[in-house]
Amino acid sequence: MPIVVRIDVELAKRKMSVGEFAEKVGLTPANVAVLKNGRAKAVRFSTLEAMCRVLDCQPGDLLEWVEDS
Repeated sequence: MPIVVRIDVELAKRKMSVGEFAEKVGLTPANVAVLKNGRAKAVRFSTLEAMCRVLDCQPGDLLEWVEDS
């Protein structure tokens, strides 16, 4: 998949657990896992905005495009 989700990197930088992050964003831990593992087909802008607000980062810090090999 050419879009890689980097939520785990940002969580590690802030020493924040998935449960804490999920609660602050308004998602279930299971949905955060779907995002983290790259299984999500789409992300709502409102969800992306909430994630950026909670992590104090930019969308590009959470999502990265990589070329297929």
